[in-house]
Amino acid sequence: MNDAEVLMNPNDLVQFLKKSPEYFTKDDIIRFCEENAIEMVNFHYAAADGKLKTLNFVISSKEYLDTILSDGERVDGSNIFPFIEAGSSDLYVIPRYATAFVDPFAEAPTLGILCSYYDNTGKPLTSAPEYILSQAAAAFRKNTGMDFKCLGELEYYVICDQDDFYPGRDQKGYHESAPFCKFEEMRVEAMRLIAKAGGKIKYGHSEVGCFTKDGLYYEQHEIEFLPVDPRLAVEELILAKWILRNLGNQYGVTVSYAPKITVGKAGSGMHFHMMAEKNGKNVMIKDGVLSDIAKRMIAGILDVGDAVTAFGNTIPTSYLRLVPHQEAPTYICWGDRNRSVVVRVPLGWTGSSDMAAEANFGLKRKADKICKQTFEYRVADGSADLYETVAALIMGAMHGLEMNNALELADKLYASGNIFDPAYKDFLATLDQLPTCCDESADVLNAKRALFERDGIFPAGVIDSQIKKLKAYGDKGLSDSLLGNEEKFAELVEKYVHVA
Repeated sequence: MNDAEVLMNPNDLVQFLKKSPEYFTKDDIIRFCEENAIEMVNFHYAAADGKLKTLNFVISSKEYLDTILSDGERVDGSNIFPFIEAGSSDLYVIPRYATAFVDPFAEAPTLGILCSYYDNTGKPLTSAPEYILSQAAAAFRKNTGMDFKCLGELEYYVICDQDDFYPGRDQKGYHESAPFCKFEEMRVEAMRLIAKAGGKIKYGHSEVGCFTKDGLYYEQHEIEFLPVDPRLAVEELILAKWILRNLGNQYGVTVSYAPKITVGKAGSGMHFHMMAEKNGKNVMIKDGVLSDIAKRMIAGILDVGDAVTAFGNTIPTSYLRLVPHQEAPTYICWGDRNRSVVVRVPLGWTGSSDMAAEANFGLKRKADKICKQTFEYRVADGSADLYETVAALIMGAMHGLEMNNALELADKLYASGNIFDPAYKDFLATLDQLPTCCDESADVLNAKRALFERDGIFPAGVIDSQIKKLKAYGDKGLSDSLLGNEEKFAELVEKYVHVA
């Protein structure tokens, strides 16, 4: 990391140590704590409910700090993961130095650090979602010779008491500015804190959702990240959700990642953009058009896209979002810039012109353009197990690269326009639908589990546990039972307003 990169990096540890996080050592962490008067260390780790868990330590001596950084600590795994039996539940949580950050909410100077799970033998817990994702990414690299990169889009609602000052327009909040966007300042503050905690942010903006109901004001926002390695992509989302909730608590408002808030208004998704790199180069484009590699990856994800819902859409209200005409997918297909498909290919700066040179007099054209092309999985939402969802997408992409008929399937499932336009009636009739409830999602996962279990990446027990969880809701036919019953709908939304 050169001096310029250090200067522009918002992470306090990078600034102090003058090195990239992946090179942080235990001695680096100890020195930072000593010279910055850090009084406490918080271990953080994501549980099965997707929420960040915390274990607090007071630094009583350098020796004690060395001990906890070297050995980690014990936790009760049966209270963290449902597939762990109470009789053999002890796990180790071991800190990963590269994830260290200064806690922006702690009263005393505190260092936060993310942990990995290890079993009673000192081996990585193979059923831990974080380990599953790491194994999936490693398998992709080994089997394809490429690196999988992704980024998340975090959508959320801010909910507060209604006021009449500068009211936003119903369902017209997209990229709105203050004062008509009331929580722009909170979003900007969140972005700054996420970046200081190591998140690689692309941008933030207000989203479509904006409405009032029963004396409350609802305002939707989005924070999008940059393409990085899968584990980092997931963990910056987990930290972002934690930071936003803490800010919401300070502002006296509710922050919700729930997939559906009310009938007829925009829901919140958790979209993932994906790409593959070979020797550090994006291979999604060849000769100015989408590459065969990209099409094969898309075909593989579409082939298992219905089963991925078992990890990415894990509560009954998930399926109230996946309805026609709400910019959410319902049918398994893909397309360019079409928001009603499972996989969307957004604009990727693939044109030959240099738009900045056109827009700015006297600007010299760049010799080379960096390929930014990605494709986007649009089904998942805030209830997703983020580690397992991305792992499942990696397995799907790898599956596509191995399928003999991947390109034919991609051609067959390509939607050139709005699939709900009458002109596409015949095409729509040929498409499979996504599951309509958790119960159906569980059935599809069970039918396709072999693909996820290959090479032991998803342990059978994890798949069994997820099927059991989804079946337990008993939500078959839920959408039909809610038609016209706003009171029951509201009760269900309230139950899941604080999903992971």
